[in-house]
Amino acid sequence: MESESRDIAILTKAFHPDVVIHEPTSLPYSGDWKGLPGIAGLMQAMNQTFSKMAIEDLTCAGSAERLHVSCFLHMTSRATGGEIRQPFAQILRFHDGLLIEGTPFYFDTAQIENALTDSSSAGTSAAFSR
Repeated sequence: MESESRDIAILTKAFHPDVVIHEPTSLPYSGDWKGLPGIAGLMQAMNQTFSKMAIEDLTCAGSAERLHVSCFLHMTSRATGGEIRQPFAQILRFHDGLLIEGTPFYFDTAQIENALTDSSSAGTSAAFSR
């Protein structure tokens, strides 16, 4: 996501050509991101939105065709410096060993939107704690 490279050929190692990622409508990078150009666009949009995006406590379960992922996301808004830390889950489907579909589930999209637009949230941690 942080790469400055605009060469989407590198994505062919992980993503199926017909890949689609379904992002929630309440996020600034909402919608269905399709194909390798779509994935590149999603990564660019997320990079423009967040200055930091880290994954903590990653857990995976499932099969080679369907993987269920859970973790904690720690993100920092580029616009405000607001920090978000919350649970996250995702269902990933694979075809021929490549990701063909991803459906993410954010714990609180309103909290994310607030951190992206409210400068008073800069430097504060998310309300969720373990």
